[in-house]
Amino acid sequence: MRRLSILLCAAAVLSVFPAAPAAAAAPWFARSVGAATQVISVVGVGGSKAKMDVYERTAAGWQPVGAGIPAFIGANGMAPQTHDGQMKTPMGVFTLDFAFGTEPNPGGGLKYVQVGPDHWWDGDMKSPTYNTMQVCKKDRCPFNTSLASGTENLQIPQYAHAVVMGVNKARVPGNGGAFFLHSTDGGPTAGCVAIDDATLVRIMRWLRPGALIAIAQ
Repeated sequence: MRRLSILLCAAAVLSVFPAAPAAAAAPWFARSVGAATQVISVVGVGGSKAKMDVYERTAAGWQPVGAGIPAFIGANGMAPQTHDGQMKTPMGVFTLDFAFGTEPNPGGGLKYVQVGPDHWWDGDMKSPTYNTMQVCKKDRCPFNTSLASGTENLQIPQYAHAVVMGVNKARVPGNGGAFFLHSTDGGPTAGCVAIDDATLVRIMRWLRPGALIAIAQ
């Protein structure tokens, strides 16, 4: 989905690993994430705004790694089930499958793809590769590359860094695609979650396979 810009408070700080934080009560998502040990919590606070908290599970229970990070979500808020064009962020618990960006790999445990002008997220509902990343020259792509089709070229400022959320993994046409946790440049999104790029880089360096993102109102 084409991203709109996002503005975040510059005071947002992710306190990743300088010292082990105190044990916290079980967070709201605790019964919904199975054996996961890393969870990014996103809770709507009204409109297109949300609060992000980052948790790690240890022998002492869930520990907050970062708290109160300002985030923006879809321009029209959240929905339990999203559809193409709604401008809403999906609610639920989703995998974090791999990372990408126009910038070099900042490090971390997830696979990273550095993208350029030939990288696309296929939004063409008639395409067999709908809701996947594809690499092709624009005039040779086997899917519709127009913005009207929902396809995105991934070489845009908001994708300096991004992590793919596992939404609509069955790739049901019309149920939405291109849901990412990505960098921001000043406003609400078309359905993604977006935060300050420096904070996102710190989170990406911390992430490991099996991490989840949990989103709720």
